Amino acid sequence: MTQEITGKVLIANRGEIAIRIMNACKDLGLDYTVVYTDADQDSEHVQLNRTEGPDQNAWRITSYTEPNDLFAVADHTDCTAIHPGYGFFSEDFRFARRATLRDRPLIFIGPNWEVIRDLGDKINTKRVANKLKIPTIPGTDSPIYNEMEAEEIAQDLLNSQLDRNIHSPSILVKAAAGGGGMGIEEVNEIEQFRRIYRQVQNYAKRQFGDGGVLIEQCLRDYNHLEVQLLCSRHNERVHFGSRNCTIQSTGRQKRVEAAPGFDNSCFDYEFDEQKVLNQIVEYSLKLANHVGYDNVGTWEWIIDRQGNPYLLEVNTRIQVENDVSARISYYQNEHPNLIREQIRLALGDKLGYKQNAIEFHGASIELRIVAEDTRRDFAPWIGTITEFTFPEYEWSAVYSHVPSTREYMIPSDFDPNLALALVWGQDMNEAKERAIQFIDETVIHGHDSQGRQIITNLTYLKNNLSRLLIF
Repeated sequence: MTQEITGKVLIANRGEIAIRIMNACKDLGLDYTVVYTDADQDSEHVQLNRTEGPDQNAWRITSYTEPNDLFAVADHTDCTAIHPGYGFFSEDFRFARRATLRDRPLIFIGPNWEVIRDLGDKINTKRVANKLKIPTIPGTDSPIYNEMEAEEIAQDLLNSQLDRNIHSPSILVKAAAGGGGMGIEEVNEIEQFRRIYRQVQNYAKRQFGDGGVLIEQCLRDYNHLEVQLLCSRHNERVHFGSRNCTIQSTGRQKRVEAAPGFDNSCFDYEFDEQKVLNQIVEYSLKLANHVGYDNVGTWEWIIDRQGNPYLLEVNTRIQVENDVSARISYYQNEHPNLIREQIRLALGDKLGYKQNAIEFHGASIELRIVAEDTRRDFAPWIGTITEFTFPEYEWSAVYSHVPSTREYMIPSDFDPNLALALVWGQDMNEAKERAIQFIDETVIHGHDSQGRQIITNLTYLKNNLSRLLIF
């Protein structure tokens, strides 16, 4: 750290990320306040704090998505900054703007609200990237409202795929104002296009009040990679390498992540994998420099089998899997704590080191342990956990809000995420072996209201380790 930082942080989130932010604040010598709802009163992020008395620092609210509750607690407890974690308000530029411009301003621990606004819009991100000659998925970078113009674009995209010897070419027709997979249809032949275009346009008008449509090439055989950046408000920017998050649930929720993003011990790639990894880092930094990015952020990429990278989006927040990148990174012979770095930079500190001070060694894997039935489309399981223990090694770490010394009822209000388990090793093979050992030695017992045994995704995680970083 290059200067002393001061302040008090409202932690506007729950679960394991709230605990990680708490610990980062303690490391920095910062006071903090946590919030919780009735459903979360048994969570460790609450139980580790004080819910009553003169030194109370945990306050009950009606909802994590009610900004007035959050600001009221911040004002009552004299907080000077707010950390949104991930999800909830973490990428809501209106919330960030309100926090920083209100009568009692709070430092928003994340990028400035204008950057969140500009990069939170995928269409705008694509438009800016295209101007900078950063590759994006072939297709439109602005909404199309005219059917004839749309059909011409669709025909060109189908033809270009045939020219590149892509078998069974297809395109996606998407509601421009949509998100979360809503309002997307696939077209394989131009004869289908007008009917599907009208269908999506009508859906977009009904659901979003905007009939704009995007058209882009449909990519199938790809890996999903991310680049972790850390930037300061003093125009300093570094990266912590790449990670691969291709193994996901049917709802596109990541389940197994690994760093680095490619490793030739896992697959015989048709391209120079290190060259591609360097390329997406370079592109990510180029965009960050252009927009003046000033906090932690993740640049998401898809890489096809031929090694062509396409920028997908930018996540303007700390991500669940930030520690996967940290476990292959070393600064002064230690793994960096990216949440701690994020906080101190948001509070005005300088980064204090340059890219050449960061070294990369080994491989790491994160396992997202969830109470879910992966055989039934990842259906959530709700019940009571009666035993919850993990092995302890110098090559592993666990982040969880679930207590290990008492029973815990999984709240139905949220996704039943139980823990994040990190393992790392000298190479990817050792990391995978350790991940298997860790899973085998993990003990999670519980039952639902009818006495049926708990269902988790541990077996799924173990079975999918062989798919890491492959096409």
